[in-house]
Amino acid sequence: MSDVTIVRYPLRPRLLEVSRVRRITPSTVRVTLTGDELEGFREAAPADHVKLCFPEPGAELPSMPRLGPDGLEPPPPGSPRPILRDYTVRHHRPREREIDVDMVIHGHGPGSSWAEQAAPGKRVGVLGPRGSVMVPLDYDWYLLGADETALPALARWLEALPAGVTVIAFAEVAGAEEEQEIASAADVTLTWLHRGGAAPGTAGLLERAVRGVTRPPGEGFAWVAGEADTLKPIRRYLRGEFGLPKDRVDVDGYWKRGVVNLDHHAEDDED
Repeated sequence: MSDVTIVRYPLRPRLLEVSRVRRITPSTVRVTLTGDELEGFREAAPADHVKLCFPEPGAELPSMPRLGPDGLEPPPPGSPRPILRDYTVRHHRPREREIDVDMVIHGHGPGSSWAEQAAPGKRVGVLGPRGSVMVPLDYDWYLLGADETALPALARWLEALPAGVTVIAFAEVAGAEEEQEIASAADVTLTWLHRGGAAPGTAGLLERAVRGVTRPPGEGFAWVAGEADTLKPIRRYLRGEFGLPKDRVDVDGYWKRGVVNLDHHAEDDED
């Protein structure tokens, strides 16, 4: 069984165009982006993500990020800063030069506002992925969990895992209307957790679900993503009482209540 490895990619800003928009649940829009600039686009792991760069309100084109020798550079004085938000690459079709991005509409923020008005012909910037975290797909079992913001990555996990692997997965959404069909060759038990009227990031459903799992025999890996504060006790539990070594646990805060544009890489270093 191999170790987790990281593959790095060169960062390149791309200006892409919306070709299709489809509402896949009442609050989730699948936006298909295309363009010749997708030539050379690379992604390889379930949690691979890009930064979408949105136009200012009323503008047609985004202020694109500038790259220098040390990465992102600030814009010239007097120029608007790029509006960047992280999104998982749900599908990549290299031959068609297309990517799909699933976007949650929640009534506030530049990403949600843009997604609600997305239509063919609109343009948006894409930066990344900057790399892929390659987790071996041959562990005996996987414990996976996500809220709706991480549901595209959870779906990619389930689609990637092979036959013969045991998968215990949980997905927290508002209600049954937000459930999605997800195919997998693995031996998957997927439980949908419904928040009802509770606000996202307040219900504690993922923690209770994870604590209710009996650890399967053999070697395993755990991945859970969602609201950062709700994940802290899950991370501690998986590394502590549940007994997984640190390198077999990936718990990633995709967003945080009260914080705009969370740096989830910083959250990874906590605990």
